[in-house]
Amino acid sequence: MLSASRTLCAAATLAAASVSLAAEVMPVQPGGKLPKPTPIQLVKVADDLVDPVSVAASPDGSGRLFVVERPGVIQLIKDGKKQKKAFLDIKDKTISSFLELGLYSMAFHPDFKTNGKFYICYADLWFNGASMVTEYQVMKNNPDRADPDSARVIMQIDFPYCNHHGGQIAFGPDGYLYIGVGDGGWEGDVINAGQDLHTWLGKMLRIDVNQSSADRAYSIPADNPFITPLQQMTLFGVSELQFSQIHPKAKPEIWAYGLRNPWTFSFDRDSGDLFIADIGQNHWEEVDLQPANSKGGENYGWKFMCGSHTFPIETEDTNPRVGVLPIAEYSHVDQGICVINVGVARGEAYPALNGTYFVADWGSGKVWGMQKDDAGQWQMEELLDLDTPLRPTGSGQGEDGALYLTHATANYGGPVDPYTSERGALWKLVPADQVPAGAEVAPLQAK
Repeated sequence: MLSASRTLCAAATLAAASVSLAAEVMPVQPGGKLPKPTPIQLVKVADDLVDPVSVAASPDGSGRLFVVERPGVIQLIKDGKKQKKAFLDIKDKTISSFLELGLYSMAFHPDFKTNGKFYICYADLWFNGASMVTEYQVMKNNPDRADPDSARVIMQIDFPYCNHHGGQIAFGPDGYLYIGVGDGGWEGDVINAGQDLHTWLGKMLRIDVNQSSADRAYSIPADNPFITPLQQMTLFGVSELQFSQIHPKAKPEIWAYGLRNPWTFSFDRDSGDLFIADIGQNHWEEVDLQPANSKGGENYGWKFMCGSHTFPIETEDTNPRVGVLPIAEYSHVDQGICVINVGVARGEAYPALNGTYFVADWGSGKVWGMQKDDAGQWQMEELLDLDTPLRPTGSGQGEDGALYLTHATANYGGPVDPYTSERGALWKLVPADQVPAGAEVAPLQAK
């Protein structure tokens, strides 16, 4: 049971950050038509991968791709080929017996070309599955290998259960590291983490890895939204709005809250907008958008909301409606069960795709494109209905702006040895009329 103080904190948070949903545009659902037709296909880049869950490109002009395998290995794709030796192997430190645990993602420091630093997030075997955000450097005499002795733990996030850990990390246009953290697990947010500002769980965090303090291996950006400076208490002459913005015990790392399981997210490299694919409960999946000019502090509604629908859905007519609505949602009935962010196509790779946001589903294999129409409303069109053997688990973007998808069947349940599962693969998203001759493309559902 929550303590009285935590309950009051959640109530105060609702009062401060709830918005009028009636005034917002309802999220788009599949079935629309993109203003700019965008036929696509997936081309295989590499296979024989063990539960790949994300991919990253080093910002150094080398064209290298780094595929994150859930058991604790980062494979290197160089000159279009998977290398024989892994870039990093921390299987001895990673717990991956349950699907939602393992090595989640990696992010290269914006100054990687000069400092050789990168960051990973993984479920640590020796700390009961706690998410470790850890800094590494490449070997000084070999940039194709990580230096295992350079590891420096930046942050440890503990969880009560083995699911809903999130795990995506990425640097924003502001140079800060963003960390997606799930609500801590079980189902239904049983510890009320999403709305509780006393915990990192159910949040998007934002930290500065270039600075540290006596008690942290990082610093808090001065403009994070939930920093309350020490102050004298004043009872009278203070507006209710001012009182609603006082959160003396809130975690200062919090950038946004009300999230269930932000397994994947990405920034539009041109606009700076942040797209968050928040995995839903039993009925709805959602995509949240935080515009680049945001000051942070958004409440995306969980556990009061799942998509534009209140939770629990059985009492939707009487439930409170809270937070910022997503820009898109889809139903478990016929669309999928696990939303996966792909990202916004940008850059020189495929200009025909530029500006389109892509999102996929692990359960159905579907891939949608999203664009705004002339009225400024989002449209969501199904572009690929993949056959069931292809299961999108994560994504990444190359230096040239090309988008990539990882695929793994990833037997859900556990405990299970990932090395006994069917091997996964890395796929590249390309315009349908630019598939290279002889390339292996994704199998489509028979129409």
